Amino acid sequence: MANDLFAFVGTYTRLGSEGIYTLKMNGNTGELEQVSLATGIENPSFLALDPSNEHLYAVCEVGDKDGGGACAAFSINQATGELTPINQQSTGGPGPCHLMVDGSDSLVIATNYAGGSVAVLPINDDGSLGERTEFIQHEGSSINPQRQEKAHAHSVNIDESNTHAYVCDLGMDKVFIYDIDHENGKLNPSQQPSVDEVPGQGPRHFTFHPSGKFVYVLNELGCTITAYQLSANGGLSPIETVGTLPDDWEGDNTTADIHTSPDGNYVYASNRGHHSLVIYEVDSSSGRLTYVGHEQTRGETPRNFAITPDGRFVLAENQDTGTVVTFNRNADGTLEATGSVIDVPAPVCIQFMPVGG
Repeated sequence: MANDLFAFVGTYTRLGSEGIYTLKMNGNTGELEQVSLATGIENPSFLALDPSNEHLYAVCEVGDKDGGGACAAFSINQATGELTPINQQSTGGPGPCHLMVDGSDSLVIATNYAGGSVAVLPINDDGSLGERTEFIQHEGSSINPQRQEKAHAHSVNIDESNTHAYVCDLGMDKVFIYDIDHENGKLNPSQQPSVDEVPGQGPRHFTFHPSGKFVYVLNELGCTITAYQLSANGGLSPIETVGTLPDDWEGDNTTADIHTSPDGNYVYASNRGHHSLVIYEVDSSSGRLTYVGHEQTRGETPRNFAITPDGRFVLAENQDTGTVVTFNRNADGTLEATGSVIDVPAPVCIQFMPVGG
């Protein structure tokens, strides 16, 4: 049907998956079925689509003999969702865990978690990746001796103007802000080069508000969300920090993923341990968050989740249960399970594409 979607699911082959799974989603019911599988790639955990939906890029979350992981490029059959490998290029550091394609479809920016570094790879006309044009090594640590003993660049997000890249470094308790030099494939420190999180919070993932006025940073170790004002020059000013767990929760937990709803009214974040999505309502004038509730993800360790482009459904990926569960998203921001559950081993990331491109 016209509003059906492909959902490309990145996974961990080290936990028993076979590669990148293509699911087809009924746009009216949220029902999922597997239609394709791309094999031959190790730990394709995080995925990114190019603006034309012609190519998909995946990190290969490994370390090779030179200590580096890689990014892989695929062409997409827009009618069937089948992926065809094009090539791979090194990210220059071990454990690449996140990537983004810039708005001009000319660059992939990737973060190496284990290496604490950032790499830029040019995109050629055929969608293949060229050798990296930039490599930035973060240096530093914070107060958690197990998780923050050194830099751990965990995610990268590019703003709507395609001029700034924001890198959450969990190990340093910083969000780095870079100006993107598209012509040379470089990243330069922005006017405000970074913003500090409270020591021990561990910034992991990042989401923009559709208004372009606010961003929300998810802190993995502190189990919190920090709201920031986003200035015209790309700078960040803190507004408030809120928790992701119920007040009476006493178990172990880390957070994983965060998204703003397409209408800008709600922010959602995932808890691993509480096995839930926390729901906050957004004040459109101030960016402040008001607690709405929690929804259990019907499985264990919701590594990530995704909201469909029309905002109707939320897909929660339970990494340790090996399931993707579909929820209806109600007008008040709450979630309601549709009953659709599909088995996907060790799911990590979902990227949506309309069927037919």
